[in-house]
Amino acid sequence: MNIQAKKLPKVSLVGAGPGDPELITLKAVKALQSADAVLYDALVNEELLDYAPASAVRLFVGKRAGRHSYRQEEINKLIVEHAYHYGHVVRLKGGDPFIFGRGQEEMDYVKSFGIDVEVIPGISSSHAVPAINNIPLTARGMSDSFWVITGTTSGGKVSNDLYYAAQSNATVIILMGMNKLKEIMGIFSRFQKDETPVAIIQNGSLPNQKMGIGTVSSITSIAREKRLGSPAIIVIGEVVKVAQKEEFMATILEQLEKKA
Repeated sequence: MNIQAKKLPKVSLVGAGPGDPELITLKAVKALQSADAVLYDALVNEELLDYAPASAVRLFVGKRAGRHSYRQEEINKLIVEHAYHYGHVVRLKGGDPFIFGRGQEEMDYVKSFGIDVEVIPGISSSHAVPAINNIPLTARGMSDSFWVITGTTSGGKVSNDLYYAAQSNATVIILMGMNKLKEIMGIFSRFQKDETPVAIIQNGSLPNQKMGIGTVSSITSIAREKRLGSPAIIVIGEVVKVAQKEEFMATILEQLEKKA
């Protein structure tokens, strides 16, 4: 490992937001503007790299389901190596680094070398994408709380927390769950939730966003018909009815415009 630092090594774990490049914090932009190197993930909008100086090194270390450019252990080492060699490293992660982003693992590894680590939170898709689509996670008379759960654990199975969430009246937001969609809906069906509204939002906040709305019993076929896939979030709960009203009104307006 090259330890001839040109500058004092420093690492910023930065949340890039859900995809829309305008949904990044001012503090995150300032970190990028002072970066000597940027290591960024697959779900990061590459427009954000323009905030970094032209001289800054840019390295893609993204991971998507079944396709990893680097293993997590390799990414950890790359962060440290770049900090020693270049100085200020911005580790740019989609959403928020501490919400299913493995940010804590990277922070602990970097700190073990005595390198200063700053965490800059990001806007998570778990709450931002529903909001953009008029779905409140909590609403009086509909939902008093919400759960954010991974759809697929590190062992490749559905989370056991889904069995508890399915028994509550809370809004349930599931990330990384499209490959387990049928199984997840089966869990909710076991607890008599067949008619509970469900929304799936793919590429939330981006121009190519797609959405499907149905119920626990129908959403799997709707996702297949609409060809919905990853990256997407799944929202389960009565609050989805708010978006259903919006979708209904949009359909009516579209029909009126065609008749005009």
